[in-house]
Formats: sequence, structure tokens, C-alpha cells
Amino acid sequence: MADTEITNVTEYEAIARAKLPKMVFDYYASGAEDQWTLRENRYAFSRILFRPRILIDVSKIDMTTTVLGFKISMPIMIAPTAMQKMAHPEGEYATARAASAAGTIMTLSSWATSSVEEVASTGPGIRFFQLYVYKDRHVVAQLVRRAERAGFKAIALTVDTPRLGRREADIKNRFTLPPFLTLKNFEGLDLGKMDKADDSGLASYVAGQIDRSLSWKDVKWLQTITKLPILVKGVLTGEDARIAVDVGAAGIIVSNHGARQLDYVPATIMALEEVVKATQGRIPVFLDGGVRRGTDVFKALALGASGIFIGRPVVYSLAADGEAGVRKALQMLRDEFELTMALSGCRSLKEITRNHIMTDWDTPHILPKPRL
Repeated sequence: MADTEITNVTEYEAIARAKLPKMVFDYYASGAEDQWTLRENRYAFSRILFRPRILIDVSKIDMTTTVLGFKISMPIMIAPTAMQKMAHPEGEYATARAASAAGTIMTLSSWATSSVEEVASTGPGIRFFQLYVYKDRHVVAQLVRRAERAGFKAIALTVDTPRLGRREADIKNRFTLPPFLTLKNFEGLDLGKMDKADDSGLASYVAGQIDRSLSWKDVKWLQTITKLPILVKGVLTGEDARIAVDVGAAGIIVSNHGARQLDYVPATIMALEEVVKATQGRIPVFLDGGVRRGTDVFKALALGASGIFIGRPVVYSLAADGEAGVRKALQMLRDEFELTMALSGCRSLKEITRNHIMTDWDTPHILPKPRL
């Protein structure tokens, strides 16, 4: 499909499916077990409808915001997704340049196929580093120091992966990192390669390397080894949101890991409001999972999110057209979000309120179930 024919972010998925080896596409696309949460992450957005305000001067729309004190062009950021060179030879380099061109934040995965130093070398840009805590804490401390030195501005600590979720496509495909690639951040530590396994090579790698004993005290430990703000990524309940605030997290990312960890957790957009209420405005709350339209971004902000992160749309657009694909995906989401704001009567992010939406859990007697 020619670039000019692409009119929305969802269309990149089919292009990626056609271009990529099955093992690679399935790795990016699949969720855990029955993939109920994977479908729900998308479907739940259709249960939220708009209450647009009319006859407001929307000739000027301001989408800018600040995240942890950093000014960005829009509340749409890039989530950490692993091993991007499987999608495109330029991998994380292309994603970093696209994010920088769009004036937004890229989060680099611990399991990137480009190192923190390599990504920093692409030029200026605000970047966060997603961290998995390895059993060997020296590895963790070294990695955090390298990210700091490379100019990364925050740590997104993934807290929902003491063990890898059961992704059955990866088991069937015997998923492993292609031989010409390495997990670049771990290359010098002999942790950069993944062995072939009888099931998922990644699951075996996680079982061997990632610390199952990770707990809140480790968040405190992390604060002793870095001055960087820590975002806790993978919170789905008000209880954990309150603890995150208490231990001094700089922010929360409401995430179910793209529905790849525990199946039958709620869609993130459904869990969002509980988490926002629990934080009582003390720290910002972000969301990832299922965002494919500018309307989705607006709905998340109306429910109290300070911004959203996109994951799969990045790897799919990267696979389809490299840096230009990711740029276009970000631009389409930006344009759709701007249009949603205008048609809802909101000229800035602070004008987006809970009153601009209704959900079928607010008014079940009024709302029909939207048909997909």
C-alpha cells in the first residue's frame, strides 16, 4: 500500500503482517493466553462516547503539555517496545528520530536492539529508559548509570513482569531473537543473546535473568542509585497507585503490558479512573494500551490521564516504512486528536474534562452498547 493511501494508524498492522516473518509479526502482535484483554484494550474505548460542547471559538488549538517538567508538542508519546530491528533495519534509531521530529518523548526498551548510547547519538530529543530489574543488581546499576550518562531523563520501571506472560504464538513459533541481532544494552555483559528453547526463547531468558523477588523496597533502592524520576509502569489498581505515591514515584503508567502478561485484567482505559482517583492529583498518571485514534487520546485525558503512550502502532509503522512510517503514525494521531478537541469544544488540554465524555458505566440506561 502506497504511503498516500494510508489514512489511519490501524492500517499499518496489515502492512507489517505482510512484510515481516511470521515469528516476528506474531511476537509483536500477540497477547497472553486467550487474548481477551488484547481485544478488550481496544473494545473498551468504544464504550466511551462524547458530549461535545458547541459554538466555542476553536480557531486556535494548543496541544502542548509538560511531562515531568519537559515540554512536548502533544500528550502522545512512544511506549517501550523491544527488539525494533526485527521490524526494520534502522530499528530504534528510526523511532528516536521520528519522536524527536514530532517533538515528543520516546521510551527505549531495556531489550532494545540498539544501545542507550546509540539512541542518544541520533541527536537531541527527550528520552525515557524502560528498565527491567535483573537478578544481578550490578547489571541494573550499570544500565541506569549508562542511561543517565546518555542523557535519558526518566526511568520507566516495568513492575508487571516478575515472570513472562504466556504468549502462545511465541511458544508455537519457538520465538528467539534473530541471530544477526543482539539485546544491545547487555552485549558486553554476555546477556545480549537469547538461546533457542523448546518453547519461547524470551520466556526462558526472562526466567533465567529477571528478578522474581522484585518488590516496593527495590523501588526505594532504585532511588538511591539514580537521581532520575521513576515512573512505575504496570499499575492497574487504586491500592497500588497509593503505594506508588507513598514510595515517591514521580508518576504512574497504567498499563497491562499490551495485554501480554496477565490475561483477563481490565482494559487500561477501564482501570484508569480508579488509579487517577487514588493518586488525588499528587503525581501524573499516564496510560498505554489500545490507543489507535485521536479520539482514544481525548478519552484517556478526559478520564484523568496526563498523556498516553503508543506501542504496537510504532512497530507496525516502523515495519511498513521506517522512520517516515513512525513520523506519519504520530502525525495522524496528532491531527485526529486536534480535530477531536476542536469538535468537542476544547482549545487546550486543561479544557478537556470528565464532562466531555459519558461511559456506559455512568449511564447504563441511556447508552446503547456501541456496535463494532
